Order: sequence, then structure tokens, then C-alpha cells
Amino acid sequence: MSTSNILLKSYCNSLTGYSRLDTREVKVGDVPLGGKNPIRIQSMTTTDTMDTTGTVEQSIRMIKAGCEYVRITAPSIKEARNLEVIKKELKARGFNVPIIADIHFTPNAAELAARIVEKVRVNPGNYADKKKFQIFNYTDDLYRQELERIREKFTPLVRICKEYGTAMRIGTNHGSLSDRIMSRYGDTPTGMVESALEFLRICEDEGYYDIVLSMKASNPIVMIEAYRLLVSKMNEEGMNYPLHLGVTEAGDGEDGRIKSSVGIGTLLEDGLGDTIRVSLTEEPEFEIPVCRKLIDRYLTRVNHDPIRETIINPLDPFTFKKRLTDSVNNMGGRNVPVVIISPSVVKGRTKRELSEIGYTFNSETEKWIISDTAADFIYLKENIDDSELPGSLKIILDYHVWKKCDNRMNRYPLLNIGELRDNGEISSDCNFILIKLESLFMEDFPELTSIPNPVFVLETDNSHAMPEMRRIFVELINNDIKIPVIIRRRYTESDSERFILNSSADTGGLFIEGLGDGLWIENESVESSKVNSACFGILQATRTRITKTEYISCPSCGRTLFNLQETTSMIRTKTNHLKGVKIAVMGCIVNGPGEMADADYGYVGSGPGKITLYKGKEIVKRNIPSENALDELIELIKENGDWIEAD
Repeated sequence: MSTSNILLKSYCNSLTGYSRLDTREVKVGDVPLGGKNPIRIQSMTTTDTMDTTGTVEQSIRMIKAGCEYVRITAPSIKEARNLEVIKKELKARGFNVPIIADIHFTPNAAELAARIVEKVRVNPGNYADKKKFQIFNYTDDLYRQELERIREKFTPLVRICKEYGTAMRIGTNHGSLSDRIMSRYGDTPTGMVESALEFLRICEDEGYYDIVLSMKASNPIVMIEAYRLLVSKMNEEGMNYPLHLGVTEAGDGEDGRIKSSVGIGTLLEDGLGDTIRVSLTEEPEFEIPVCRKLIDRYLTRVNHDPIRETIINPLDPFTFKKRLTDSVNNMGGRNVPVVIISPSVVKGRTKRELSEIGYTFNSETEKWIISDTAADFIYLKENIDDSELPGSLKIILDYHVWKKCDNRMNRYPLLNIGELRDNGEISSDCNFILIKLESLFMEDFPELTSIPNPVFVLETDNSHAMPEMRRIFVELINNDIKIPVIIRRRYTESDSERFILNSSADTGGLFIEGLGDGLWIENESVESSKVNSACFGILQATRTRITKTEYISCPSCGRTLFNLQETTSMIRTKTNHLKGVKIAVMGCIVNGPGEMADADYGYVGSGPGKITLYKGKEIVKRNIPSENALDELIELIKENGDWIEAD
């Protein structure tokens, strides 16, 4: 795509100045979204919808935690009918939160629910379309016939929503694109956007506009690209519907929070998003504080320091590719991004402290065991005797300290612009140079960086950090500067969850866009192990450095056929040593095999006490008793050559 086309196909108000995308207001009961309203928070119950008491009590816990919309599954008529009972009971207890009915496969349940609740969610891939994983050559005429069939099935719901003042979310999921969409567009973000727009155009033909759109995927790269394409397409067609953001099946714990923050945070940075849901395999009330902390980042963001405007944008925001860089030491070129850690203790490094960043000393063999998540560099303010350090661990020192070193093996200087100007002694192997955006506009900057083997360390003091750092990369690319770049961020956050969310949102989008050859995060308020884990988690979530097993785990709902939290934990315990293998754990057929499109193996509930196993999208073993299913999964992984024994 040419630069001019990129500029024409915008997806946000500005790449440098924070402002929310102007969307139309949609009323959802008494809690409108879009327009000038705050970014709304929502979650979904995990109880059986027919369990009225359980669903009401869980909903109340969610509301008390700050949930503004409660979504409840309605897989059939009986569940849709019970939504009225649940709603009345909530009102009787003093809670008037809008209810969203989650619909898959059953138009009749949606049509009933739309008369009861404030909003319905439909998935174009399985509401009126077909999903049998079959590729068919649709002629233009046959494609039009299919669209007319969909119009016939979908229009009744649209008319009911219009009559009753019920809002609708048209929610495309990457893994549940219909065979028709897949045949024409493939398993792509473009297909996701077109799937939603087909349903949206039917709504507009009926004069119905109370619509929210979503483009959810378990892969943040696909999710971000799809939302950007959607906004670009809406701009072309004069639409401005509000956006619901989420990374589906994000998983649990730190990994789930990082993946969600990378996806949702990257879009929020550019002003996209009117309501969010963080899909964690945990109790739904635990999702709400995570949403709140993400949204809080932007409450005062409009007051950030100004950033130089982007005149020519060389980045294609819809197709991500790695920035071309020279190779210096083990950075840049074809190397995976490195991780740099600033340990909390500077003097007298102990073996215990090094174990926090991936280096464990075996006293019996007197050798170091280096994990897949071992930091590549440590930054020390003072030089130390490295006789006790692992030989592969490299050290970064402040320039004035490095100059005094007698032994410079695996030691590299960190210089600022002033020290570069002094024309002092430098390393022949690698020199880390601190730069900010304004550094690139200094008249003597090209001359200063013409030293041997430079590596830039990008920093910013701007609260709008990600866009300012992206702006630095834009300037480097436009000036054909191919020096490798380390992204450095500093925090003083004692709340470890907030630290994880902030660091993921600040840096994840850069790596997804192919910008960055290393990650350097500092936070003296949390232990080094958490900082190190966050760095590798961000690189894993952005698919730039794979160091562990990836779990695609749905957050559970009333359709779930087993305890997802316990099962996911059990599977993780047995498989978490399988580096790079993606395993999906899905509660029911709705969330598998479609939603786990990105997984290598799938563990899917197919009935009470029954599990079906998948290899990719193909069913391998059906209806296995749940007590045998984990052993069968391990055997399947072994049969396909992806199993290794744990150390």
C-alpha cells in the first residue's frame, strides 16, 4: 500500500494527539454509550441462565464491582424467556442495570429476548449463516442469493429491536466466520469486517441505527487490524457506530491481562472504543477492576504534552510487518527482541536474585540453568565482579562506569547525547544510545549516531507514551535509519496488576506494528521476577518472541459444560513446558472449534461429562469421558510430534 493510500484510509482522529473517535450515541436502557459518554464496562455471567438465583447473585457481584452492562447467554427459547424473570428479580433487589442477551445459532431466542432486555448480541458467523468448515466457490449470483437468505432470517430481529427500542451488538469473532465469508475473503480481518457490514447494511435498510460493533479475536494482532479496518471502512461509508473492544478467550492470570491490555490498550491509545470487556477465565467480577484500570489511563490523557504531527506515515496500519534494521550483537536484523532488566539489587548479586530473571544455579553440577525466559541483558549502575555470573548474561553500564572497566567482556556502555558529543572512547562491539523524539531533530544527530554498532534506547516522559514512541519510529523510517531500537519504559507502580496493564498497553502496540528490537521495563516497586515475566509476556502476546505455551481459554458462560477454571489450571500444569504450542480450552461448541481458530489443539465440552478433542479445526476424538480427556489430549500432542518431556 502506498503512503498516500495509508493517509487516506485513516482509522483514528490523530496518530499523535489523544482524542476519542466521534461515534453516535446508542441508548442501552438508562446507560447510553458512544458519543460523549464515558467508556463503559461490561462482563458476562458464567451461571446457567435457568438458575435464576445464581445468575441474579452473580450479576449483583458484578454490578457492585462496577459492571455497567450484564450480558447473559440465551442459547434457546427457555433461557430467553427466563431473562424476564432474572430482570424482575434484579429490579426487586434494587438493581436496574441493562441486560444484554448473548445469542448464537437461535434467531427465535433473539427475537424473544429483544422484547425483554435492553440489548441483544448476535454473531454474524452463526446467527443466520453456515459454519461447517467447508470451502465453496460462490459465484456472484449465488453470493447474492445467500445474502438475501440472511436478510430474510435477520430482518425480523431488526424490526423487533426497532419497535422495542432495543440496542444490538453485531459482534464478529475471528474464529466463527461463516463458510461463505471464508470462501470469499479467507480467515482474515477483511472477512471479519465484511461479515459485520453485511448485517449492518440490512439494519440501515430498515432504518435501524441503535448498533454497536465488535471485531474480537484471541490473537491481538488480528483483533487490532480488524478494528482499524472497520473504522476505516466506516469512514468511507459515512458511518460512525460505537465500538465494543475485547480480546476473546484471553485466558487467566498475568497472561490473560497482558494479552487483553495489548489488544484493548493499543486501540484505546488511538481513541477507539466506547465499551470494553476483558475476557478472563476467572469469576466475572474479577474482570471489572481490570477494565477500570485500563480506562483510568485515559481520563486525563487529553492534557498530554504535544507531539510533533506525522506528516508522512510510512506505517501501514492494516498490515503489520517488521521494521528493517541492521544486526548489532544479538539485536536487530533477524533476531528476536531482547529483554533488558534493571535488577532491584545492584551490589553483591546473589544466585537467588538471578533466579528471578531466569538464571538458576545448580549447586551439584556447579552450572547455570538458563530458562526460556532468561533476560538477555542486565543494567547495573556500578561495575561488579562477574566471576559469579552466567557467561551468557550481558551487562549494560553507564558510560562513565564502563570507561573505568579493565575487563569489558560482555559489558556495554549506555550513553546520552551529551556524552556522544564529547567524542570519548566507545565500544567496538555495541553502544546503547539514549534518545527521545527531539533528539532526532537536532542538526548534528546524524553525525552523532555514525559511531560503530549503535543501538538506540527510546525513552519518553510524555503521558501519551506509545504514540510518541511510534512517532520516533516514523522519523527513523522516513530518514532510512536502520539502527536497532530498544523500547524503554519506567514505572513506579506498586500495584502489580496496574503495572502489568500499563506496560502492556504502552509497549505492546509498538511490537505488533513491527517496531522494536528489545524491551526494557523498569519498576523498583515490584520484584524483578514480575518485571521479567511481564517483558516476556508482552513479547509472547505480540507474537514477536515465543517462550512458553499459549492457552486460548474462554471466560465461561451459562453454556459451559465443565468448570473452566479448574480444567484450564489442570491442563496448564501438565502442558506448560510445551514452548510455542497453542492449546484452546473451550466450554462448549459455540466457543470451539470456531473461536479457537488460532490454536494447535482444542479441548472442547461436547456434553455433560464429555470432551471432544481437536487438531486445529479438525475433530480427532469425540465425546471422551472428562476423566480421561487430559490423558487423551497429551497422547494426541505426542502423536503429532509436539510433545517433549518436562525437565
